[in-house]
Amino acid sequence: MNVFKFGGASINSIERIENVGKIIKSFGSEKILIIISAMGKTTNALEKVVDAFFAGNQKEALDLFEAIKNEHNYVLQQLIKKESSSLKDFYTEIEWLLHDKPVRAYDYYYDQIVCCGELLSTALVSAYFNEIEITNNWVDVRDILRTDNNFRDAIVDWDFTKTKITETIVPLFEKTNLVLTQGFIGATDENESTTLGREGSDYSAAIFANMLNAKSLTIWKDVEGVMNADPKEFADAQIIRYLSYNEVIEMAYYGAQVIHPKTIKPLQNKQIPLYVKCFLNKDLPGTTIDNKVAHNLPPIIVVKQQQVLLQLSSKDFSFVGEAYVSKLYELFAALKIKPNLTQNGAISILCCLDDKPDKIEKLALSAAEYFDVLVEKNLTLLTIRYYSKEKFDELTKDKKILLTQQTTETIQALLH
Repeated sequence: MNVFKFGGASINSIERIENVGKIIKSFGSEKILIIISAMGKTTNALEKVVDAFFAGNQKEALDLFEAIKNEHNYVLQQLIKKESSSLKDFYTEIEWLLHDKPVRAYDYYYDQIVCCGELLSTALVSAYFNEIEITNNWVDVRDILRTDNNFRDAIVDWDFTKTKITETIVPLFEKTNLVLTQGFIGATDENESTTLGREGSDYSAAIFANMLNAKSLTIWKDVEGVMNADPKEFADAQIIRYLSYNEVIEMAYYGAQVIHPKTIKPLQNKQIPLYVKCFLNKDLPGTTIDNKVAHNLPPIIVVKQQQVLLQLSSKDFSFVGEAYVSKLYELFAALKIKPNLTQNGAISILCCLDDKPDKIEKLALSAAEYFDVLVEKNLTLLTIRYYSKEKFDELTKDKKILLTQQTTETIQALLH
């Protein structure tokens, strides 16, 4: 038993969906649970639907959703000769909601609407697989993956989910070699849709791999494997063939986008190797991530744009001690945000955070009760693991450095 996860880029065109079919066929009679993300930029499009709906612009929301419907219907018609109604129930589910008026929090509606992307893409791909005689069982993951009602960042009920996988998913593999389901989403015990956080499909795949005791998890991407830097920003970026679980967790912590931060732990707990492979050329070796320590790694570079620096100073020139720090972290917890970098002085605290305007404004206003607050925006956070002075100087040349922090392995700099 293996678990495959295909991201939105792997199915963002008719040709790429056909390519996924070829990849699956190449694995013959192996038993595989397949998780597929929303098609292309569908999640972004659905977020605009949520925004319009929550703002009370019903017609705009319905028009935006109609465009999403048309795109999926076109792809379905190109791939499948016989008429299929596999997407209609999901359209109805969303349209029924959009004809109502919002009476609950934004995050609730976000999850009810955005989850449609994964449901549409997997239903479409499942129908296409059946069309080309790749027998599969499609499963609505909301019947399997139970979560709490912390919408947009739901926490998984592992015991319930494990029972449902044992009772529902395992018997399906006695009838077919392939089970196809969704990542990123789940449901509460009241059957309300939830999401696991943006890019949470990797995490979903790791959950299934853990509970199915899979031999491996393979995440299929449009790059050769895990790179030491974003190849779109760094022409000399190079592939890393082998990484340890611990190293990937460190990379994720500092903001590397290749692997979702929560993905590794379920795999590490059962020593399940993770392969990152390229769907554009399945024969490339990709990256292997397991418990073995990797040596002689190149500098690993992570760049986070749109950063904010909060400079918090005590109002009466008293030391910023545990009481002040505790108050600050209570504010972080209440707003569900985390700093990317903090540094304490005698009478001040510096915090670097992602620029989420609504949350930053609330944080600054709340912090003003305890501190004098200054906010600086449009900054960049540079992180280099296994840095050298030469590499750091090269990447910070002609930049104004506002803040640095370093250990023996990692250096971070906030740049203007």
